[in-house]
Amino acid sequence: MQNGKFIHYAHLHFLVFIAGFTAILGKLITIDALPLVWYRMGLATLLIYLFVRIRKINLRFSKRAIAMFFGVGMVIAIHWVTFFWAIKVSNVSITLAVFSSGAFFASFLEPLFYKRRVFAYEVFFGILAIVGLYVIFEIETQYLAGIILALVSAFCSSLFSVLNGRLRIQYNPVAITYYEMISGTLFLSIVLLLNGDVTAGFFSIPATDWLYLFILASACTAYAFIAGIHLMKWISPYTMVLSYNLEPVYGIVLALLIFKDSEKMSPQFYYGALIILLTVVANGLVKAYLQRKNNRTSAD
Repeated sequence: MQNGKFIHYAHLHFLVFIAGFTAILGKLITIDALPLVWYRMGLATLLIYLFVRIRKINLRFSKRAIAMFFGVGMVIAIHWVTFFWAIKVSNVSITLAVFSSGAFFASFLEPLFYKRRVFAYEVFFGILAIVGLYVIFEIETQYLAGIILALVSAFCSSLFSVLNGRLRIQYNPVAITYYEMISGTLFLSIVLLLNGDVTAGFFSIPATDWLYLFILASACTAYAFIAGIHLMKWISPYTMVLSYNLEPVYGIVLALLIFKDSEKMSPQFYYGALIILLTVVANGLVKAYLQRKNNRTSAD
């Protein structure tokens, strides 16, 4: 039993490692952020469709439900485009450090969508996260564009997480993701066509990019998502969320090992990143404590 639990936790941290490696692939892939995400979502659609067919998952939903899936899919597309764009104009370390502040956008979006009050501790941790961002802003002014793009990506990530949280109560998560990948691909196709970016050269990309794109779409998207759903049978949502807070740590360490000097930042950057990361972890711990307390009160 203990051995089985260890395997599940090891699998979870492997998924977190993969999440951190996504940013590395974003820097290794040479094409721009917009076509990069188009290829990622398009390839992921095909791979998830194969899984859907093998598992015989029902894809029939009402028009209203599909419209909701499509709306969330467009938010995911914007999140990924701004995420990889931030990496292109700054670096992996800046993007992941700023992106980790997304948990605090969720703290304010959740009350809005779930019609609950904003808790004082969420405001407090939100202010601490802003302090961490300010520390980074103050010293890394040359990366201003990347910082702003990473903030937009963090907001969109929090928004689609909150929206998906409501949808997954009613619908199969794999089917939802399938439609979200389709909608994101269609949305980006329209943007690319309007920009005049779809030319003969659009499909002529280096062989190494094809390799990295396939890893991104398969391991970092289709596999990571489906495996994450599978792990929820044994691991609590709280543990999942808390573990994924390590994503920027894995990503920044990997970036330093792989890209070396281009990822080395000033000490003040790491102070700011540490403030953000610690506040995200503390926020999760407080939420878990209050939830356990409420559960005990309800049981009594």
